[in-house]
Amino acid sequence: MLKEFRDFISRGNVMDMAVGIIVGAAFTAIVTSLVKDLINPIIGLFLGGMDFSSLYVVLSGKVPEGASLKDALGTGAAVFAYGSFLSAVINFLIIAFVVFLLVKGVNAVKDAASKKAEPAPEAPKGPSQEDLLAEIRDLLKAR
Repeated sequence: MLKEFRDFISRGNVMDMAVGIIVGAAFTAIVTSLVKDLINPIIGLFLGGMDFSSLYVVLSGKVPEGASLKDALGTGAAVFAYGSFLSAVINFLIIAFVVFLLVKGVNAVKDAASKKAEPAPEAPKGPSQEDLLAEIRDLLKAR
């Protein structure tokens, strides 16, 4: 059983997946910072200087006027934090787009490598199948 486990772990696909998960986690931190520190402030400019990710609506409970999302959540009130949700959607779309570009690039490299690896078809040596069939037909006609 230990040997089977070692064989499973040492397969290329499992190692590739592990590397992908580690790189993906690091990439997620970068995208989160991109959205939080760069994109949300730009969107906030269009919303009158408001922090986009802290937008919310109080569903029930009492929240002081102008309280931040963190303060509103701290009061125990039920809040609809649509700004945080929209930030998560932006994160997802950026990550999905970058993964799409990476997969597209990897597929292009694989296609180029497979085209180089495939040998060119050799010219047939001797008569082709059509030539042989035509010769047989002509011989049968002659009889």
